Amino acid sequence: MTAKRSKQAVAEQLAAKIAVLDAARIPAAVRAKCEDLTLDVIGLCAAARSEDYVRAALVAWDDDGPCTAIGHPRRLSAAGAAFVNGTAAHGEDFDDTFEGGPVHTGAVIVPAVLAACERYQPGRASALVGIAVGAETLCRLSLVAPTKIHRAGFHPTAVLGAIAAAAGVGAALRLNPGQLANALGIAGSMASGIIEYLAEGAWTKRLHAGWAAQSGLRSGLLGRAGFVGPRTVLEGAHGLFEAFARTKDGDYAALTGDFGTRWVSEALAFKPYPCGTMIHPYIDCARRLAARGLKADDIRELVCEVAEGTVHRLWEPLADKRRPPNGYAAKFSTPFCIASGLVRDELGLDAFTDEAVKDSRVLALAAKVRYEIDPENLYPTAFTGHVRAVLRDGKAIEERQPHLRGGAHEPLTRPEIEEKFLRNARHGGWTPEQASAAIALARSIGDGPVDLSSLGG
Repeated sequence: MTAKRSKQAVAEQLAAKIAVLDAARIPAAVRAKCEDLTLDVIGLCAAARSEDYVRAALVAWDDDGPCTAIGHPRRLSAAGAAFVNGTAAHGEDFDDTFEGGPVHTGAVIVPAVLAACERYQPGRASALVGIAVGAETLCRLSLVAPTKIHRAGFHPTAVLGAIAAAAGVGAALRLNPGQLANALGIAGSMASGIIEYLAEGAWTKRLHAGWAAQSGLRSGLLGRAGFVGPRTVLEGAHGLFEAFARTKDGDYAALTGDFGTRWVSEALAFKPYPCGTMIHPYIDCARRLAARGLKADDIRELVCEVAEGTVHRLWEPLADKRRPPNGYAAKFSTPFCIASGLVRDELGLDAFTDEAVKDSRVLALAAKVRYEIDPENLYPTAFTGHVRAVLRDGKAIEERQPHLRGGAHEPLTRPEIEEKFLRNARHGGWTPEQASAAIALARSIGDGPVDLSSLGG
């Protein structure tokens, strides 16, 4: 006897809305965001292509195929390309952020969708539709139970990224609603990602985006082939949010309610600094203090008002955050980033090398940085900054910032995003000709078949 089916599950509601979307319904602003995401990801892959963690990821993935690992001559399977490109794109923590979650979309969705389209060539605008759907799904998933996944010890980009990548790949490959719902259900069993990397600056966060990208791609292919996943993957008693957020009472209307008619992904933020997003407004404040003539030697202490939800990742243990063990750990240390912003001013990739974190001037100032909890802080709805410098003579000067630069309130312009790409391309050793070809490719992502072969050198 067949068990009676309950009401339509959340994954089925989402799948039904995704299945009817096409390129004509994607607003111009969202298309532009997808093009910018694609260009940003390509630049980040180029910048990181010679890093040890990318080389290790490439060597460890042993299945060759027809798809492009950006910045490398070797070609991989679709899953391999999604993994390597996702790992490279997220590896320097220089990729986009959705403030409400927070989650990183481009490093998961763009590699997954491009690999699927390069391998299967589903149609003219398929990559655009897939990137738009995947990015929107990841942003909306992060609104179901904001901050709870982080609090439970998991990385939201990794956990939710697998589901969103399945949605994006499914949209690009034109899965029907039943296939899409199965793909989402399957991806729930592939979701993973703990945040223990914070303890010593280990590399595992770097692979979270790549693992989610290839997991979503595999889930999409399994769903297309008829493999059955749980309908209640999101809201079920043993579903994704119960497992990773310790709740199944999330705001699922934020995911499905007006999906396809309102695009929250328009608010995606592009990073001006290669470090943890919530730190950025604090860096801006520190740089403005330096611009006002403040010198490190004049400072007795730097006090920051912060959101309680950011403390366990970016402030504690405070003694360790003041002296990060390596360049990667420094990316998630607010004291170090504030001190570096005030001492160095510009914070590019060279500010987070293992050698840079030994800078005695920066470390001396980082030792003077502390925090106070602001119970009125709007995180995660908004990322704000505050730095109060108490001087040796007892005077105090401070700077505040009410929003994330690069986000919805102060977005980077297209020329600024292209300049960021060019800096990353140069960092990775690309020629001007290679960079120009990449810009042209990203700007035409919705206009024809996906061929990334020009990015493989």
